[in-house]
Order: sequence, then structure tokens, then C-alpha cells
Amino acid sequence: MMKFVKGALLFFVFPAVMLGIGFFAGIKAVEFFYPGRVQQQTETPEFYPETIEEQQPLETDFNMDTQRADVMQESVPQDSGMEETSEEAYVSSGIQEAASSGETLCVDTEYVLEETDIINHTVVETSWKLPDKYVGMNREQFLAAMESYEAFPPLSEMERGFVGLEVLSFSRERVVVQMNYQYLQPGSCFYLAVQNNEVVVYLEDMETIYINTGIKLDSLPEALQLEIIQMMWVEDEESLYDFLETYSS
Repeated sequence: MMKFVKGALLFFVFPAVMLGIGFFAGIKAVEFFYPGRVQQQTETPEFYPETIEEQQPLETDFNMDTQRADVMQESVPQDSGMEETSEEAYVSSGIQEAASSGETLCVDTEYVLEETDIINHTVVETSWKLPDKYVGMNREQFLAAMESYEAFPPLSEMERGFVGLEVLSFSRERVVVQMNYQYLQPGSCFYLAVQNNEVVVYLEDMETIYINTGIKLDSLPEALQLEIIQMMWVEDEESLYDFLETYSS
């Protein structure tokens, strides 16, 4: 019986021991010839999935955030410039609207003329109805009209000694214009002449008209007509007014 048991143990135990020794020797041989293979196979299942699943989304999110930040930085200055441009356009349009909506003259506007003698420094103020050609004008248009009048004054104004003007005030209710004159000063003598069949009075220079008398030449005696045609000399202002009082109608 003991022989049978020993034979069975030798038959089963010895192969099992040899199999274990062979398996252990095989593992050691693999570790010796391929040292990183076993470690990679054992460590990779624990950490590699987490590294791929966790780190890659973080890098992707970081890149996306960086791109968003770059886009925002590029777009902000452009938006600001557009807003500033819009504000400038709004202010500019507001100024234009304010200028176009200024006061304008109407038929009820008081038209005041201050006739100033620049030699004697005297002022005569008169109030008139606003001329129709100025009705509806704003300040800029009225100033332009006054500049044109000053550059090309009527002959009657030039004869009075007009030298210039200045707009003192402008509003819908009242406009004031200063008219400057250098009135002609009578000399020691005068000359009577004819112009368009009317008698006119010249100063002693025989060129400057002093008075348009309105007296018709053909209404005077023939002898007097001949003298006036040849430029009749009048010795002083008293003699001149005597003539005017005599022949004025």
C-alpha cells in the first residue's frame, strides 16, 4: 500500500512541481530578455485610459478658450471704432440740424438802420418795414446779402457818401444794420449843371455831385438854361439855397 501511495505522489507531484518551475523560469526569462514588456502590460490598463480620456478634453477646451479670447480681443476694438464713428456721425448730424433750424426773418421783423457819420461821430436811427427780398432769410443768407450790398451799393448811396456797413444784431424779432457814411462836406463854392434834363449841384471839384435838385432844365428861363448848360458858378451856400427856393416847385 505504501508503495502505491509513493508511486502516485511521484506521478502527480513531480510533474506539478516541474510545471511550476518551468512557468516561473519562463516569466523570469521574459523579464530578462524583454524588461519593459511586462511593466507596460501591467501598468497600461490602470493609467492609460484615464490619461487619454481626461487630458485630451482639457487640452481641447484650453485651445477653444484661447481661440475665443483671441476672437474677442480682435472684435472689441472694431466694435469700439464703429461706436465712436456712429457717435461722431450723430454729433455732426446734430450740428447740421441745429444750423439749418436757425432763426429766419419774417414780415414782422423790425428792420433798424443806424446811419453813422464817421466824421462827426453822429448816429441817426430809423426803423423800417423789412424789405420783401430779405423775408425768409437766415443769418448766413442775410449776411451774404449785406456783403453784396456793401460791395455794390446803389448810386444814390454812393452819392450820399456810403463807405460800408455792419450787421449789429440778428433775430426773428429785430435786425439792426449800421450804415457808415462819410458825408460830403460843402466847399466854398458850387456849380450848377444839367444831367438828364435836370439841374444838379456839383462841389467845387466839378466832379462830385452834392445835390440832385429835381428841377427840370426846360422849366427855367432861357438865359439861365444857357448858364447852367455851361456849368453855372455859385459863390456860396447861401446863394445856392436862394436858387433852390426860387426855382423848386
